[in-house]
Amino acid sequence: MDLRNIAIIAHVDHGKTTLVDELLKQSGAFRDNQAVAERAMDSNDIERERGITILAKCTSVESQGKRINIVDTPGHADFGGEVERILSMVDGVVLLVDAAEGPMPQTKFVTAKALALGLRPIVVLNKVDKQAAEPDQALDLVFDLFANLGADDDQLDFPVLYASGINGWCDKTLDGPRKGMTDLFDLILSHVPAPKQVAARHEPFRMLATTLSADPFIGRILTGRVESGTLKAGETIKALSRDGEKLEQFRVSKILAFRGLGQQPIELAEAGDIVTLAGMSKATVADTLCALELDVALPAQPIDPPTISVSFGINDSPLAGKDGAKVQSRVIRERLMKEAELNVAIKVTDTPGGDAFDVAGRGELQMGVLIENMRREGFELSIARPRVLFREVDGQRLEPIEEVTIDVDDEYTGAVIEKLTGPRKGELAEMKPAGVGKTRIIAYVPSRGLIGYHGEFLTDTRGSGVLNRVFHEWAPHKGAIPGRRAGVLISMEDGVSVPYALFNLEDRGRMFIGAQEPVYQGMIIGEHSRENDLEVNPLKGKKLTNVRASGTDEAVRLTTPITMTLEQAIAYIDDDELVEVTPKAIRLRKRHLDPHERKRASRAAG
Repeated sequence: MDLRNIAIIAHVDHGKTTLVDELLKQSGAFRDNQAVAERAMDSNDIERERGITILAKCTSVESQGKRINIVDTPGHADFGGEVERILSMVDGVVLLVDAAEGPMPQTKFVTAKALALGLRPIVVLNKVDKQAAEPDQALDLVFDLFANLGADDDQLDFPVLYASGINGWCDKTLDGPRKGMTDLFDLILSHVPAPKQVAARHEPFRMLATTLSADPFIGRILTGRVESGTLKAGETIKALSRDGEKLEQFRVSKILAFRGLGQQPIELAEAGDIVTLAGMSKATVADTLCALELDVALPAQPIDPPTISVSFGINDSPLAGKDGAKVQSRVIRERLMKEAELNVAIKVTDTPGGDAFDVAGRGELQMGVLIENMRREGFELSIARPRVLFREVDGQRLEPIEEVTIDVDDEYTGAVIEKLTGPRKGELAEMKPAGVGKTRIIAYVPSRGLIGYHGEFLTDTRGSGVLNRVFHEWAPHKGAIPGRRAGVLISMEDGVSVPYALFNLEDRGRMFIGAQEPVYQGMIIGEHSRENDLEVNPLKGKKLTNVRASGTDEAVRLTTPITMTLEQAIAYIDDDELVEVTPKAIRLRKRHLDPHERKRASRAAG
């Protein structure tokens, strides 16, 4: 069958997963009466809740008797390692741009990779029926972006379509009939070349592993594009590392191909097709799976180095084991090792004590997703503040710098620039108007300065600002960056919080807990209004007397406590604090619960 392999690339929230849903519906991949979830490609619970794509996924549709394999790619830079490898599997890309927002940083990140590989994009301006849409301006910005990224003449001569993914239409002109996706199907078939691998069907079998996952029934599975030859289920092949070293020899137990939203077993994999193989035990991403007579590995994209590290420890608080069943370090280690095996962007190392593990990855979002998955599986953990990883090159200490793009209302630009360029050691690169009453700010900021900034940014811009970041370069160390300014309120007792005590503590700062919540010595229950930490008693009840005056027994009215999300809590803590994560609760605590131990530790650190 005639084949086309394409990837859909777009910034977060520009509608690529919704567009793929429509392509599936209109190609007849679903039965008329089939119940299909909205954003069917985002299969993972966290992807659905946050409205983001975390894992790259493939699907396949048929049009005019030809098969189109479509890969939906993540837009977040934290999952950028996936994107580069996926683009090496396809022969064309559909670049989806929001007609109101224009190209955004993560569009730029992925598009740069696609252009460098020589792919010729099809540009689809989505959401053109939105009130704020400026399709002509967005198109000019796309052209400028391509030119800045060094696109050649063929790539600059890109075809354009106008679409509304949510309403299910895509047209060649802005005032087209607005019915169906036929124009997009036609353009993919005419503009994207068939895989050049098809000509190599008579050569020995070779395939580069691009993504790795595990199936509960068939075990470890690798997905990639067949570069040459054919493969039948049951044949024996071998795996080579990137250096050409033989890793293992195995029998292919199953070959799966993408058909609609699911995968179906097929008997024969042919050059050019994107397939999934099962049967291996050691082979991983970037390895070459090939016929036994071959000894040269296919060139593979290097795997991006981790930029931050987070310590995962056992939960040793007095409330440990109340919510979750998985609390032992052995169980936590097994789970993290399994994650590192399936997610090549993560590295796990044991710490000397054996009670904690250092997990290095690409960013805070990636870590947050891993911790959230673990707590849903019943794990209890204590998480330390993220640390940025440095590099030593020629005796110089380098740190990761990120390009931050911010769209913000004009009245808040001063506050944002002051925060980024002052204590966070950022450098302002560009500032320009972005629509009526809005400004776009581009700055280069050390990754260290961005830990915990997002919550502060939303407060500074009253929730109206949009912040995007992408790795820019390694640069010399920028010097010390100050941490959190305020101190914290620490419980000095174990028990259950009392409304009267919390009411009296409200003068001291803002509370993180409400009444009738379990607390323990060393737990952080609020933020102090001053810079020092303060030990307080949240259990102190009202002294009862036998004299009653009118108004004595009026109920106390407490201010609503601040509730933090997992990412906010991890970003908020200081180096001597931990986040206690259980399936039902997120609590902040001091690393040393005993006040005398805390004093000793701070003296030793000082």
